[in-house]
Amino acid sequence: MTIFAVLFEDDPQNAVTIRREYLQRHFAFLEANAASIRTAGPLSREGDDFAGGLWLVEARTESEVERLVKEDPFWPAGLRKSVRILRWNRVFDEGVLL
Repeated sequence: MTIFAVLFEDDPQNAVTIRREYLQRHFAFLEANAASIRTAGPLSREGDDFAGGLWLVEARTESEVERLVKEDPFWPAGLRKSVRILRWNRVFDEGVLL
């Protein structure tokens, strides 16, 4: 298995409305896919509470990660302006070189 970092940039135009309407469905989706989506959370900039999001996903292929991204209720609702999927190689964890 490979770990992928998924970086989302939100479309600020309707972000507040979309988040409010779809947040509980998004949380349910994350819980249902916890075996693959190992950790997730919002990203922010100074003065902007929600600039995007970050997931760490354990999957065999990038196409598996793409499928998860598109199944997230935030995706068809139009919250996401862009997404980047990158392979991540953990070399340092909790103070220890691996």
